[in-house]
Amino acid sequence: MLDSCKLKSACNLPLIYNKKKINTSGTSNADVPLADPGMYQLDITLRRGHSLAARDRGGTSDPYVKFKIGGKEVFRSKIIYKNLNPVWEEKACLLVDHLREPLYVKVFDYDFGLQDDFMGSAFLDLTQLELNRPTDVTLTLKDPHYPDHDLGIILLSVTLTPKEGEHRDVTMLMRKSWKRSSKFQTQSLRLSDVHRKSHLWRGIVSITLIEGRDLKAMDSNGLSDPYVKFRLGHQKYKSKIMPKTLNPQWREQFDFHLYEERGGIIDITAWDKDAGKRDDFIGRCQVDLSVLSREQTHKLELQLEEGEGHLVLLVTLTASATVSISDLSVNSLEDQKEREEILKRYSPLRIFHNLKDVGFLQVKVIRAEGLMAADVTGKSDPFCVVELNNDRLLTHTVYKNLNPEWNKVFTFNIKDIHSVLEVTVYDEDRDRSADFLGKVAIPLLSIQNGEQKAYVLKNKQLTGPTKGVIYLEIDVIFNAVKASLRTLIPKEQKYIEEENRLSKQLLLRNFIRTKRCVMVLINAAYYVNSCFDWDSPPRSLAAFVVVEDMLEVEEEEDDRDDKDSEKKGFINKIYAIQEVCISVQNILDEAASFGERIKNTFNWTVPFLSWLAIVALCVFTVVLYFIPLRYIVLVWGINKFTKKLRCPYAIDNNELLDFLSRVPSDVQVVQYQELKPDPSHSPCKRKKNNLG
Repeated sequence: MLDSCKLKSACNLPLIYNKKKINTSGTSNADVPLADPGMYQLDITLRRGHSLAARDRGGTSDPYVKFKIGGKEVFRSKIIYKNLNPVWEEKACLLVDHLREPLYVKVFDYDFGLQDDFMGSAFLDLTQLELNRPTDVTLTLKDPHYPDHDLGIILLSVTLTPKEGEHRDVTMLMRKSWKRSSKFQTQSLRLSDVHRKSHLWRGIVSITLIEGRDLKAMDSNGLSDPYVKFRLGHQKYKSKIMPKTLNPQWREQFDFHLYEERGGIIDITAWDKDAGKRDDFIGRCQVDLSVLSREQTHKLELQLEEGEGHLVLLVTLTASATVSISDLSVNSLEDQKEREEILKRYSPLRIFHNLKDVGFLQVKVIRAEGLMAADVTGKSDPFCVVELNNDRLLTHTVYKNLNPEWNKVFTFNIKDIHSVLEVTVYDEDRDRSADFLGKVAIPLLSIQNGEQKAYVLKNKQLTGPTKGVIYLEIDVIFNAVKASLRTLIPKEQKYIEEENRLSKQLLLRNFIRTKRCVMVLINAAYYVNSCFDWDSPPRSLAAFVVVEDMLEVEEEEDDRDDKDSEKKGFINKIYAIQEVCISVQNILDEAASFGERIKNTFNWTVPFLSWLAIVALCVFTVVLYFIPLRYIVLVWGINKFTKKLRCPYAIDNNELLDFLSRVPSDVQVVQYQELKPDPSHSPCKRKKNNLG
């Protein structure tokens, strides 16, 4: 029987185990020396909770679980929404220096935009676990301030294994470590070398979110502002918000990577956006990929559980593209036969063969020098993350080294030649999320093939240098015609980007950028002003009627807003103001970026895009010379009006806006600007020194 009295005296938190499943009469680790560092591997499966405390107004909670050892958070589970009997089935693998520190388990209720509510906690005494034997554990949750309250139980499965050797590989779970502030969540992955070897995806899941039907009304006006969240493993995607509708039309397309051979489960939740307070839950559903056939598009109409309405999706499972990780000795482009095959695949003669396959990218991650020391020992445990849009691959970790050598080769398929290759160096920490060491962003069109270069690492915002350089050799092969055609379709969204936060500096910068662009439109403002000077009575009369109608509508909305605002608390008003400020910040950014992209098209910031614009204008001029404008407008109109009939689930797009989205703004130009390295970091000079 476990000695729970010691635990009570420590934190007034009693520990109760399932007596049928724990047997302490076997080989206990009580006699094992506890001072040896890194001796134990603790495998934990967080099973489920039962009869947890209700913390929300609806009589439910949105629980998640934290594990702590020695005051450090080592695991955080996913959130299970509106459930007092949640099922997690999440695994964590931890290295334990010694067994004197118990495992501290805390449960919280997630509150969007507010401080999360405490739901109870318990301790697990690691010295009482049997070695090399799976043990089912039942923890009774208690609140130290209210020890008599029944807060439910948490069920775990735990295995404690002794480890030999300081640097033995440990298969860490690829998991989310959600770090939340009031408005955003960031994802942190902790991976070991063993897991990274199997980090290649086996297929692509292409999802098109078409529409919602008869969704539940969550607002007082009988409507909702719905959006949808998708999650497949560690990958997530959030759709745009459709205001004031119960039958939203999204028409959004995105891809997930499929890591499991047998498929996986896509979790889908629908939400109603509420400014200044927590978003309302509309419903949930799931897609079991294991029952869907591959290389075929499936139209799914999914009934929302715990809510009302349907979601309509198109789901396609395809085989994985050419993505690989190999050692430097195994190089695709150095094999003459394989290089010829790649060049043939992207030759001008194969323009219409698989338009999505634009090109081939090979990245050699050779080494880094002079990295920042992230550990107290004055060293770091660096590993490298290579990202191209949503494709993300990792190197192994080089332990206790500020000048690591990886010598790895990564290959990617290019879907958009205007993509930006991001290479980030992290310091691996086994008891918390990885520390950032530096990053570079390299547009594919700026790459010089076959040249080994030293790139100065930048900070997270890519606005200035940080310590260290990284040596890369990159090759890009692509079909220019395919790349040009792909420029006129919507740009792929990154589904792991953080949501925007309110920043005074960012808001001011966006305001100044927008002000510069607005100065170009001064003449238009003078024209509007002339309407109120009655230079042209008919025009001024029309403007007067339009403005009067707008004011009437605004007055009605203001009356409704005044009534609603009386029901809001002070905190909700603060968050509402913050929401408005973030919206203003984003609108200013979009307006400034739009003007800067037009300017950068004409000043040849990206020569490929400027040439593409010139060629398109020349072709249009020739067409106009031979074909009357009215026929062109007629064909364009017929195409637009019949598009929905010919292709009901086509994604709406504007070719001109899609083109401009590829042109970098002034902020992006600074982020992509290559910093000059110290001459001592020159690869040629390094070779000479080695020879000397």
